[in-house]
Order: sequence, then C-alpha cells, then structure tokens
Amino acid sequence: MFSKFLIIALLITILQGATNTKTILFYGDSLTAGYGLSTDEAFPALIDKRLKQQGKNWKVINGGLSGETSAGGLSRIDWMLRQPVDIFILELGGNDGLRGLPLEQTKSNLQGIIDKVKAKNPNVKIVVAGMMVPPNMGPEYSEQFKTVYPELARKNKATLIPFLLDGVGGVEKLNLADGIHPNVEGHKLVAETIWKVISPLL
Repeated sequence: MFSKFLIIALLITILQGATNTKTILFYGDSLTAGYGLSTDEAFPALIDKRLKQQGKNWKVINGGLSGETSAGGLSRIDWMLRQPVDIFILELGGNDGLRGLPLEQTKSNLQGIIDKVKAKNPNVKIVVAGMMVPPNMGPEYSEQFKTVYPELARKNKATLIPFLLDGVGGVEKLNLADGIHPNVEGHKLVAETIWKVISPLL
C-alpha cells in the first residue's frame, strides 16, 4: 500500500513539474537553425544547456529555418504557436535585407508575427534580435535597415538585442567560410550576447 502512495506522489510531482515548465521559442532563419553545424552546437541549444545547468525549469524550442524571410516567418508562425510560449525571441529579417526587400514590407511582416504571438500568449515576453546588412546594399538602405529592430522593440515594449552578431559579424575566425554564418565558437559568443539580455526575463 505504501508503495502505491509513493508512486502516486511521484507522479503528482512529475506532473506538477511538467505544468510549471516554461517555454522559450527562438524563431528565426539559418542563424537560429545553426546552419553548417549540428543542432546541438547552435545558440538555442547552448542556452538550453545553460538553463539545465542552473536547474531552471525551461524548455527551449529551436524554430529556425534556413533561408526564411519575414514573409515566410509570418506564414508559418501559427503552426509554431500550437504550444504556449513564455519568451519569444524573434530573429528574422536578415534574408530580407540581403535581398534588398522593401523595409516597410519587412517591418510589417515582423509586426504581424509579434501580433500573432501576443494574441495567442497575452503574457509573453518578446525579445527582438537586431540585425544589420552589408554596406553593398547601399549606405542609405543599410542605415534604415538598422532602425527596423529598435522601432519594433519600442512599439511593442519588447526587449532589444541591439545586434545579435555583436563581436561575431565580420570576424573571419568566428564564421564559416561563407563569412555570414557563425561557426561553433561564433555561436558560443552569440549565446553569451543572448544570455545577458534574457537572463533578467527568466
């Protein structure tokens, strides 16, 4: 009889733990997906590892898709929101910039994603990961592109990562041969940048 009660108590504890688990969704493109690396080497997995090491009851979802644009992200966000999300980290728009797409279109798509996330999860904490584009797109476009993310953060009272690839972008030894995607060491630095921003939100 005692063993039955013990098993029931254990099951209740497990269920309570599952109920109390919170979720971080990294939603982005090839940077989030960990292009050229294993999933375990990408920054979402590194954040997950740190959370586990600290005994924090969080689940991390890598919602990265290589080649994703803001329009593509808007079209698939409903599918990703089938589960509750407590912290939503938006890392999209870089591919729009590399293609020189209209900035108002990018901004509208990103806002649409945020609106859907908020509608589904009213208490969600939004984090906007800022990006930059190379100067070959033209100085005016590059400068305007940088303003998209701070404006989105202000409008939505979201937390801003000023530049996701801070200290990594343009540094040859921290990127793959394409010069765009971080390598293993680059992802470690990106994870540090993200951790500094999200740790107060946990």
